[in-house]
Amino acid sequence: MEDKNNQAKKDHGSLLQAIGTQKLVAIIALVVLFLFFWFFGENFAKYSTIISILDSSYYIGFMAIGVTFVIITGGIDLSIGTSCICCSLITGTLFTKAGLPMPVCVVLAVLLGGLFGLANGIMVSVMKLPAFIATLGTMMITRGLGSIVTNTATVTFPQATASGGAFRSLFKLKAPGLPQAGIPTGFLLLIILAVAMAVLLNKTRPGRYILSLGSNKEATRLSGVDVMKYETLAFVISGLFAGLAGVSYAAVYSTLMPGTGNGFELDAIAGVVIGGTSLAGGVGSIAGTLIGVFIMAVLKTGLPFIGVQPHYQLLITGFVLVIAVFVDVLNRRKQGKA
Repeated sequence: MEDKNNQAKKDHGSLLQAIGTQKLVAIIALVVLFLFFWFFGENFAKYSTIISILDSSYYIGFMAIGVTFVIITGGIDLSIGTSCICCSLITGTLFTKAGLPMPVCVVLAVLLGGLFGLANGIMVSVMKLPAFIATLGTMMITRGLGSIVTNTATVTFPQATASGGAFRSLFKLKAPGLPQAGIPTGFLLLIILAVAMAVLLNKTRPGRYILSLGSNKEATRLSGVDVMKYETLAFVISGLFAGLAGVSYAAVYSTLMPGTGNGFELDAIAGVVIGGTSLAGGVGSIAGTLIGVFIMAVLKTGLPFIGVQPHYQLLITGFVLVIAVFVDVLNRRKQGKA
């Protein structure tokens, strides 16, 4: 009997170790939040509400997946929010003013995001600028660039049934006979890319090098790894996903305003940290990031259903973020003592 109890404790400990304490807490928090709004939110229990949660998670989710790589290296990318909008504004203008085909615009938006990421990577890894300052500068540049290219005019993307609007089906499929709210194809795309990035991070040499950068950059360099190359790669990945986030934002919300995007990066970074990625670097997962993003999306969508104004989301998210960071600090202290 005692052996069985010991084995059960060992299995329980192995499960916690495999999932991660912070990630497990995030999973429980997501389930509890969803059930709370489901039972106490008036009209929350609808298919259209689920679609709203997913719609509000796509652009934050893509940014969060990308910036996870940067945070794991011990860095930060504050430019992803404005880069997201800037990429959409520029390519949307090319579509409406220059007549560029929408498929080309979609690819250009992603590549443009990667270019911004490359600039960040060069400033941080080659020029040795602090990531906070380098990406803050890129944030300002992309915010201003979007306004200059559009001449401060709003950019409207075509509807799904109009010419060039087919790209919307990447994120939501609408057709006769389907639910009015549509089919969330974007969720499938988000999961596919999350799985691909999880494989890249955990099962490939570049991913392992990126993880080791956050654990000990100097030791990684002394072991013969090209630190500048892989640190820059992390920023490029972050930029590419910021560009993709811009495409998803345009697909869901149609009209984009120049000068916006500030604050998106905070939602993405909060999702990453809530999901268990350490701001100190070296620890993190794509699965945890997605959990953190959906916690943010459920909060944002669910609060109005219980009569709470949406701006309270910032207050609540701030508390959740502080708790998540505190849990990470406790875990690191525990590991240090061990």
